[in-house]
Amino acid sequence: MQNLSPKISIVGCGNVGMRYAYALVLSGLARQIVLIDKDRKRIEGEVLDLSHTAPYVSPVEIIAGDYSDTKDSNLVVITAGKKQEVGQSRLDLVKDNVEIFKKIIPEIVKHSPNAILLIVTNPVDILSYAAYKLSSKPSKEVIGSGTVLDTARFRFLIAKHCGVDPHNVHAYILGEHGDSEFPMWSKAMIGGILFKEYCPMCSKRDSCPHNKQLNDIFFEVKNSAYEIIEKKGETSHGIGLALVRITRAILHDENAILPVSSLIDGYLGINEMYLSLPSIVNKNGVQQVLWIKLVPEEEQAFKTSAEAIKKVIKNVI
Repeated sequence: MQNLSPKISIVGCGNVGMRYAYALVLSGLARQIVLIDKDRKRIEGEVLDLSHTAPYVSPVEIIAGDYSDTKDSNLVVITAGKKQEVGQSRLDLVKDNVEIFKKIIPEIVKHSPNAILLIVTNPVDILSYAAYKLSSKPSKEVIGSGTVLDTARFRFLIAKHCGVDPHNVHAYILGEHGDSEFPMWSKAMIGGILFKEYCPMCSKRDSCPHNKQLNDIFFEVKNSAYEIIEKKGETSHGIGLALVRITRAILHDENAILPVSSLIDGYLGINEMYLSLPSIVNKNGVQQVLWIKLVPEEEQAFKTSAEAIKKVIKNVI
């Protein structure tokens, strides 16, 4: 096989994996994409389909492969695992998916020992930690997609309410990618203005009580995945583009600040677990986790997230 770089391998090519692959082809970030899935016949069809986009995109070689074909990947993105069912929490998925990872991770490390691992499978924080332990790689080289998508949903809904471009909203969902996640309202900003200072200027300030509106926005963020799953069976478009955003930060060595899931060790007395905080992401993976100053209620929310993850880790890892 011709050695083309950047090379990205995707393990698990269901709805999420293929939405990412499609968005990746459109982005022009990769010169070679390797797709791995237990249903080899289907991904051979996906490769044929994607390959026919060649006249409209940057040059990229796409193959349906095995683990040996992932050799010398720059980035390996793992979406493989059992999917979340209607009414099922992300944490309910953990035991089966950890067993799947015990088979996947050694194969990846064997063929691409220097690759950055980007974990997407839910529950992503626990499986990112599992991948870190199973791979024996430095923690900076094992990243979870974390609350990047939750944060995008958050910014979209704030922007929608305030009638501004989402690009001008800076706000984060932190902690677990799941039921114990929380919004960092204390440092949310619109156009460089703290949200709490922007609200009195907002044209909608008289139409809804301030605290109620904040709660409504976060409730919609937190329950978006459950609503989408109930209505269409899976979430994929948003996460596909969120993964491309993380990919760009890595391949372009951007030093981008993203709320990925990374190893927390010493923040607020929390150690040895993966959770989402704003982190500097570049070609080395997570260059630095930013130990951001939270207000007391946010500190407690982060500790609650940590406790939720800790209980599960004890039972499965």
